[in-house]
Amino acid sequence: MAETEKPKDVIRASEIDPKFKYELLKMHGSEKILRCFQCGTCTSDCPVARFSDTYRPRTIIRMAQLGLRDRVLNSETLWLCAACFTCTDRCPQGVEVASVIRVLRNLAAEKGIVPAVFKEQANSILTSGYAYNIPELKIKKREAQGLPPLPRGNPESLRKTLKGIKFFDTIQKGSSSS
Repeated sequence: MAETEKPKDVIRASEIDPKFKYELLKMHGSEKILRCFQCGTCTSDCPVARFSDTYRPRTIIRMAQLGLRDRVLNSETLWLCAACFTCTDRCPQGVEVASVIRVLRNLAAEKGIVPAVFKEQANSILTSGYAYNIPELKIKKREAQGLPPLPRGNPESLRKTLKGIKFFDTIQKGSSSS
């Protein structure tokens, strides 16, 4: 490796925000983050980690503890958690790992750092009332098979309910300007 090349995993002092872990301590769901001593139980029991080479709940917790705010909030693996709470149930220190991940996802979403698939799903909810757009072909196929029409989505009601949630407000502004 040349001197100018830097391994991705090297942590630079400029990346560290020493206050980040203390901010997390004040947020509901991540109050116990400093109890984690990196035993690895969360990762060894995680059903997602079994099938992923990159998803490691323990690594996400450690990045947060070290103050690697930008690195953890920009991590694509943050969004792989299935929220099954197996990690939380098995943690010997009582760290609510799944809740910490939810808090980190919320912080990422507030900064607009959300995978495109979730943005598309949110936009669909706001415009149609459904999590996914139902193609016209599928509707016609249902009619041809004599199936009853799908219930109408109520996007207006959903927009009212979700008003004030930063992520949905951002999605709604983005879709109204297009």
